[in-house]
Amino acid sequence: MLTPLDIHNKEFRKAFRGYSEIEVDEFLDEVVRDFELILKENAELKRKLEDLEEKVSHYRHIEETLNNTLIVAQGTAEEVKNAARKEAELIVREAQRQADKVIEESQAKVREVHRQYQDLIHEMEVFRARMRALLQSYLDILEKEVLPEEQPERGGTA
Repeated sequence: MLTPLDIHNKEFRKAFRGYSEIEVDEFLDEVVRDFELILKENAELKRKLEDLEEKVSHYRHIEETLNNTLIVAQGTAEEVKNAARKEAELIVREAQRQADKVIEESQAKVREVHRQYQDLIHEMEVFRARMRALLQSYLDILEKEVLPEEQPERGGTA
């Protein structure tokens, strides 16, 4: 690769009716300045390119990390959703079990109250029958003792 120093140190042979040495030297000096400027710009552009490539690499790494994080977050969200669904199902089953238990206990209480009611009705009927029998025996006693002479008449008319 040609350097500015190579251009500056270049010697041309002198020829008859050649170019003006001063003009050639001035032109070469101008070429050297422009070439040095281009080389500096090129070096600066290379440095900027390296910086940009480093940033791109950094951003690609960040993108990869974010993608991995997103995948993990999606997996975690799915696990949380599944766990919540399972817990909700457990809660519903437990609530149903408790509701069934309450219904069963209520039905047992209704049956017990109904049995007690039937027992009370039976006891009331027994009590009525005893009271009727007792009252009838008192009436029989009263009729025999209070009205002994009226009994034949009563018996004859009946």
